[in-house]
Amino acid sequence: MRRDIPRVLSIAGSDPSGGAGVQADLKSIAAHGGYGMAAITALTAQNTLGVQAVHIPPADLLARQLEAVSSDITIDAVKIGMLGDADSIRTVRTWLEEVRPAVVVLDPVMVATSGDRLLQAPAETALRELLPLAHLITPNLAELAVLVDGDVQQTWAGALDQGRLLALATGATILVKGGHLQGPGCPDALVNTAGLLGPEVVEVPGARVDTRNSHGTGCSLSSAMATVQARLGDWEAALREVKPWLAGALSASDRLGVGAGNGPVHHFHHLTAVPAPGRFEALLWKEAAADLAAIYELPFIQGLVSGTLPEREFAYYLSQDALYLNGYSRVLARASALAPTEAEQLFWAGSAQQCLEVESELHRTWLASRTTQPDLGPVTKSYVDHLAAASASGGYAVLAAAVLPCFWLYAEVGRTLHAQFVAAGEPAGHPYAAWLRTYADEDFAAATRRAVGIVDEAARNSSEAGRAAMVDAFRHSCRLEVEFFDAPRLHS
Repeated sequence: MRRDIPRVLSIAGSDPSGGAGVQADLKSIAAHGGYGMAAITALTAQNTLGVQAVHIPPADLLARQLEAVSSDITIDAVKIGMLGDADSIRTVRTWLEEVRPAVVVLDPVMVATSGDRLLQAPAETALRELLPLAHLITPNLAELAVLVDGDVQQTWAGALDQGRLLALATGATILVKGGHLQGPGCPDALVNTAGLLGPEVVEVPGARVDTRNSHGTGCSLSSAMATVQARLGDWEAALREVKPWLAGALSASDRLGVGAGNGPVHHFHHLTAVPAPGRFEALLWKEAAADLAAIYELPFIQGLVSGTLPEREFAYYLSQDALYLNGYSRVLARASALAPTEAEQLFWAGSAQQCLEVESELHRTWLASRTTQPDLGPVTKSYVDHLAAASASGGYAVLAAAVLPCFWLYAEVGRTLHAQFVAAGEPAGHPYAAWLRTYADEDFAAATRRAVGIVDEAARNSSEAGRAAMVDAFRHSCRLEVEFFDAPRLHS
């Protein structure tokens, strides 16, 4: 049965630096809404620079861990990672045959990134015997080659062929990963020769993320797949949800600043827009929740991400947004003039320049071939008038709160829609791909976090009446954001 909160057990080694093993698994499970548990197969001394020592506890202790968990808790999914010796592998096999979890994902930790074999021959043989008990197997290319007794493939086609061989031999679905191939693309594919997926190969394309921080990527991917599969019951849907999340985790990894070597991925990058409870920004986020939900329900938004939005509606939206940005940039310039610190002055001034140079260019490019442009619409006028009123009479804190939804809601909507766009495989010829990429840009997300922090600081320096005025201004802007996205439908 599918579970809203899957109970997921990681059977893997421990990484005290937190980037891989059960530590990465538990973060990944939590990031996808699951309840994580762990049975430790190995204790390691390692960090981002490498592994210094490994201790394999007795297999009897592993058996007792597994029994303790499964005798008390229903397990919806299992992720299996590092299994250090043959006794441990046989222990896990016996337990799987007794418990029969509905979802078993096996990440066969056999070959290090350096190419070194991590298992001795008896353990490797025992692992091969464990493979048929898995529903999904997630080897890297070197491990895939070992499992089919072949050479490590340098092409995507060759990797898929080996995936077919392993699927045929095990009856499992194989997740073939393109991360170790060369080139700008980073595809992944589900391969099953038993007809469980419909097509034999389900490929999900993706772009390569340029980062050295990939520690624990395989652990994080496999545990995420186990969690989402238990929630959705569909391997393809699970991969299309997990892949963009992992790409974002890699892209945001530099923000963690962990270690001097191959650092970890940022498992919770997608949650950074949600503020901590008890701060003023948490109050604003709560105020925005209903309007944000309303935005996602709009036909305009649904058609935008699917690419089915009528062109005339998108053209009207862009033309109104171009008119809005003209007034919005002036308001940002006014915020810069009122800001109490040089840093905030520079932030607002830079934001004004950014919206004129980058966002307006997107509008000009799209609208260049359209000779007839609509006049300022009623919703656009109301929004500009609202910001102008806050600029003229509300003071700096109120003005900052009034402009915040144009950062915060756009960043949240842009991130969500772009994730859906990537999950759909970034279909070629999608008419609104440029817009989806613009508002999912990490620079815009960083600017949003800065704007949220500025507003929160302004609230701390305001009176109770001032904070109430900030909430009113913010709430009014949120409502206007909903109306702005809906205006093209009403106009048409």
